[in-house]
Amino acid sequence: MAGLIAQLRAALPHDGGVLTDPDVLRSYEHDEADLVPYGTPAVVVRPRTTGQVSAVLRAAGRHRVPVIPQGARSGLAGGANAIDGAIVLSLVGMNEIIDIDTENRIAVVQPGVVNAQLRRAVAEVGLYYPPDPGSWEQSTIGGNVSTDAGGMCCVKYGVTSDHVLGLEVVLASGEVLACGRRTAKGVAGYDLTSLFVGAEGTLGVITEITVRLRPAPEPSLTLVAVFDTFAAAGAAVSAVVGSGLQPSMLEVIDRVAMGAIEAYRPMDLPTAAAALLIASVDSGSRAPDDLAAIAAMCRSAQASDVFVAADEAEADALLAARRLAHVSLEALAARLFPGGGGIMVDDVAVPRTRLVELIEGIERISAEHGVVVATVGHAGDGNLHPVIVIDRSDPVSIAQGQRVFDAIMALGLALGGTSTGEHGVGLLKRDWLAREIGPTGLKAHRSIKAALDPDNILNPGKIF
Repeated sequence: MAGLIAQLRAALPHDGGVLTDPDVLRSYEHDEADLVPYGTPAVVVRPRTTGQVSAVLRAAGRHRVPVIPQGARSGLAGGANAIDGAIVLSLVGMNEIIDIDTENRIAVVQPGVVNAQLRRAVAEVGLYYPPDPGSWEQSTIGGNVSTDAGGMCCVKYGVTSDHVLGLEVVLASGEVLACGRRTAKGVAGYDLTSLFVGAEGTLGVITEITVRLRPAPEPSLTLVAVFDTFAAAGAAVSAVVGSGLQPSMLEVIDRVAMGAIEAYRPMDLPTAAAALLIASVDSGSRAPDDLAAIAAMCRSAQASDVFVAADEAEADALLAARRLAHVSLEALAARLFPGGGGIMVDDVAVPRTRLVELIEGIERISAEHGVVVATVGHAGDGNLHPVIVIDRSDPVSIAQGQRVFDAIMALGLALGGTSTGEHGVGLLKRDWLAREIGPTGLKAHRSIKAALDPDNILNPGKIF
């Protein structure tokens, strides 16, 4: 490794460009996924330019050393986990917003730009970048692109791939590929841009991203509906989606998650209720009528109460509650299992017409196994996040949690769904991807991987 590290130092001579301190290396070992394996890298590199990324990959190829691309390590599937002896390629230092083109409504950014940084920058010129994963204050655009991240606005505005126009990608060979476009439309050649979006760093390292922007939306109106059963909340979602209305947000929080949020940060949530549905509309002059129609559908689905946010501050507080779900459930696990509490975060999506069946199935699986499962999610697009609470210090608890996880995954696929709606496959769901796409699908994946990364140095072992 001494020769490799010397080459890396020559290619990245700036301070902090090459890190070898063992304590520092350990901080780059894994993302936020519990209970998936990880190793200790031999070295961490922090490039600032595409040329430096290219030099790293050329050196790695010569020495046949694996390269693990990383962003903010906020992922939930182990896709950024290191392996022993690898090069971790941290892209957080490539954090420049290169261009905001207001006339063409596009932005060009480096992969280390944080999602919230881009959203705020374009908002200053009256534009909007919609994808908003729960980790938007931490996660990077490069990581969002690599996992095709979603968020609370997906029900109306779609996921990251719906907003990516073009990419600059460094291939395993060190060659630099430009794909996609800056134009509003274009169909020249294969859609290589879409190939790299969601590839989780297994096909190339993304070094520049061109994204589509939208005009800033109208101010949102928000309501909260309270339900005595989780299935009733699902029925309300089905009614809203089937009505043709287009809410900008339609989120659900169950009783367990509400209790965890309230314990973490008290905000007078109705913790005795089975479920909370948060709906927003940003349809301008139609917004009051649209929100009234959604309220009526919630009441028809037996909502016990419907509250309309009095102002933007109250609406923002409701959104903050939803964004607190992950950290609140981590705190719940710590309380339930002092010294060993952990969570397994699922990410199953089904056709929206099967949402009630998924909700009822999750409740049944939790009861059958006697395992605490909290469910939150993007109900408007059929994407739920069941969160399984386990004791990481107890092998029996881990095994029970894994059985619950697998049962929920099997249910989702049986309902015509997918193993991941927005978190990616990583290490967590490799077996489930294989079941979902079948032998022919796996063969196609492996063929593409072999064509672009014949020595299998880019994030090996991830996805499949």
